[in-house]
Amino acid sequence: MNKLTKTATFVAMIFAAQGALACDYPQRIDVPIGATATKDDMIAGQKGVKTYMASMEEYLACIEAEEAQAVLGLGDVDKDTKRQREEMFNKKYNAAVEEMNLVAEEFNVQVRAYKDRNR
Repeated sequence: MNKLTKTATFVAMIFAAQGALACDYPQRIDVPIGATATKDDMIAGQKGVKTYMASMEEYLACIEAEEAQAVLGLGDVDKDTKRQREEMFNKKYNAAVEEMNLVAEEFNVQVRAYKDRNR
């Protein structure tokens, strides 16, 4: 199989895998402002954060499954292609985890502000 055919097959499999699973990145939630939020706002914010985190966990599981499927479809490709694909996946995965950490920290900061205001 020549290099052009391998590349075309690789690209086709990537698009097929994306269409099959179609992992949707969850929309970031709005965290309540602790300095002005009511108790109900903070409780709703906590529920929103939990829902967001669960959605992000589903997204991460989806992209892992998507990547595993795509790798299976690659067959025998050169090490450089595999390395590049792995690097792209790791960046995508790590960016999502970083976003989760940022949302959690943002909510924690607002909880502390809420508690400080209500002392």
